[in-house]
Amino acid sequence: MNIAIVGAGALGVYFGGRLEESGHKVTFLVREKRAEQIKQFGLKIHSVRGDYSFSNVNFTTDAANIKQADLVLLSVKGYHLQGALPTLEKLTRKGAKVLPLLNGVEHYQILQKALGEETILGGLAFIIATLDEKGYVYHTSKQHKLVFGPLQEEQESYCEELYEAFRKANFEVERSDKIETAIWNKYMFITAFSGLTTATNLPIGTIRKHPETLEIGMKMLREMKELANLYNVPLTEKHLEKSILSMKQLPEDGTSSMHQDKKKGLPLELDHLQGAALRLATQKNASLPTIETIYQLLKPYERGLNQ
Repeated sequence: MNIAIVGAGALGVYFGGRLEESGHKVTFLVREKRAEQIKQFGLKIHSVRGDYSFSNVNFTTDAANIKQADLVLLSVKGYHLQGALPTLEKLTRKGAKVLPLLNGVEHYQILQKALGEETILGGLAFIIATLDEKGYVYHTSKQHKLVFGPLQEEQESYCEELYEAFRKANFEVERSDKIETAIWNKYMFITAFSGLTTATNLPIGTIRKHPETLEIGMKMLREMKELANLYNVPLTEKHLEKSILSMKQLPEDGTSSMHQDKKKGLPLELDHLQGAALRLATQKNASLPTIETIYQLLKPYERGLNQ
């Protein structure tokens, strides 16, 4: 397949690298600053699942340079979504489907409205990885999984083809017939986990030593489940219990990418995650008091302290 990666952060480079490693033609669409970094250092993946070095990185800053695209893996930060729309429009005109790997749910409506419902697949990623000062990927846990599925009936055959293409790569892949539920399930967890670790500025192990503080995360999980149910997404008590168990079983030093960004003084996906949840609640005349408080506490850091 001809695959374009829009968003060459840790997630995009990792899965893009694994796809190239398995024989697909991968092109990274990057901003100028990232392009200069790639020119200087190239790209590498350091992983507990096996290292990979790109022999010749195929990258560009202009979608017009990509003559053919079957699929776009969209892995930008939420605050870069609007800026990516013109690029995505150029690629979908060439026949590409878009597989978003962003956390959250609000971006689906934005993408479908801009690019057409038939173009947007449902997707999510599970991985813990970061970039070093050279822009190399460091993948530190064994988890590296992509889950995707059709949002429209006419996408089912394409998703089957995609599964066959992906399953040869060095990562776990799952084709889901209940992708909307899976997306909301992760949204429930990541909204609570990112909010809790970032607001306390602590890893989950330290938080767990203080049940009163951990309870903040439990309250956010419950609020997100109720929000999903208001939108007729069938998150159940079992989904909630699994999320609570995950939070209690994560490694002591486990934390969120939002917390890592805050420590680096970088912008936060606050509006994309917690902010979107508040907007979705308002549309249903509901309130999310715990999430709203976390949102208010993190607002001063949203644009980053290094910007």
